[in-house]
Amino acid sequence: MSKTLKVYHYPICSTCRLANKQLKEQGYQLDDQDIKQQPPTVEELRRLIPLSGLPIAKWFNTSGEVYRELGLKDKVKTMSEDEKIKLLSGHGMLIKRPIVTDGVKVTVGYKSERFAEEWPAL
Repeated sequence: MSKTLKVYHYPICSTCRLANKQLKEQGYQLDDQDIKQQPPTVEELRRLIPLSGLPIAKWFNTSGEVYRELGLKDKVKTMSEDEKIKLLSGHGMLIKRPIVTDGVKVTVGYKSERFAEEWPAL
């Protein structure tokens, strides 16, 4: 029996490729969505962020080029949650990746050990 996970990723990102490889090796089917071409919608983010258990600030790819280009380091601190969600949904490259969900829980980013715990082999 396989289980399908929704994975928001950037296909040329080496970290995303490692995450996908590990998930496949652990027996999961993946429903991949290119985060740059088709970022999560405002509605998806409103559902996913609480499931992650993380504050919205942890969803930002703070080391990314777009984050720096938009000068968000100080701006994000004063933005409302709605403004942050709209910003993330409009710029997939602002989102830390990969985002993985089974519809019940969500992980953001990739660390091999954490994936082994959160998404154990089937």
